[in-house]
Amino acid sequence: MAKPFASSEDLGEKRQTLHVLAEGVYALTAEGDPNVGAVEGEDFVVCFEALATPVAAREWLAMLREHTDKPVRYLVLSHYHAVRVLGASAFGAGVIVAHEKTRELIAERGEQDWASEYGRMPRLFKEPASIPGLTWPTATFSDRFTIDLGGDRGDLVLKYCGRGHTEGDLVMWLPKHRIMFAGDLVESQAALYTGDAFHRDWASGTLDRVAAFGAETLVGGRGAVATGKDGVEAAIAQTREFLRVMIREVGGSRTLKEAFERTHAALAPRYGRWPIFEHCLPFDVSRLWDELHGIERPVIWTAERDRDVWAALQS
Repeated sequence: MAKPFASSEDLGEKRQTLHVLAEGVYALTAEGDPNVGAVEGEDFVVCFEALATPVAAREWLAMLREHTDKPVRYLVLSHYHAVRVLGASAFGAGVIVAHEKTRELIAERGEQDWASEYGRMPRLFKEPASIPGLTWPTATFSDRFTIDLGGDRGDLVLKYCGRGHTEGDLVMWLPKHRIMFAGDLVESQAALYTGDAFHRDWASGTLDRVAAFGAETLVGGRGAVATGKDGVEAAIAQTREFLRVMIREVGGSRTLKEAFERTHAALAPRYGRWPIFEHCLPFDVSRLWDELHGIERPVIWTAERDRDVWAALQS
């Protein structure tokens, strides 16, 4: 029997938890739903990620407002995926920051990604009619973008570590507290989505550069907050191992269906109970199969292609 498509039947609410990671540093987790965060400057706030709709974003902002009433000056987008960016209008941010590749990807495939992710994860799109359109960054960078937080709060650094989950992922680093917001470059106790990834780059140099920061607290794209050096190292190692197993199993397969079955069998004992594992894997394997067969850049996902791949692999 075919499994329900992606997360189309995952309609139950997830328990949200607001974490105060240090003075003026916050993260919101939600049992495997996308994580978001915020860092206070002296007289402003930097928010990290925008969620899927303005309605969902306003719920997060209401929780944040219990701790600070400073205006949101910067909204940082870790990458282009719809569930991370389409709620941006709720923040009223003066500056929306992303990597330059993220802006290019929004232009190239933002509309298709919006339709694709809405079909895959409808529960995340609270009141989708509230979305005014695609989110466009107003400031982009190629390597590094630094925000002076003011007073004795130090700098907040946005850094490009290389191709990984997408072509344009960035991390947000708070040196004073050794806290990193890694977006979907690292997951902690959650499966990876790699449907738009560059698996070999990600598993090697990109994660090496993420690890080199020496974070002592790490907020990944989904899952739990990783705490302590050992916890952060474990989250990065978990992410790297997921990728390495995929590369090994897909690389040793003769057909796409065989690649999916082998990868599922190899990953399920460790990762199968974690959030969105079954949802992600067909799209993950399909992208890696393409990558290993010479298709350098990810094929654009559409709502129709999503269903075709799901029918071919999760049946």
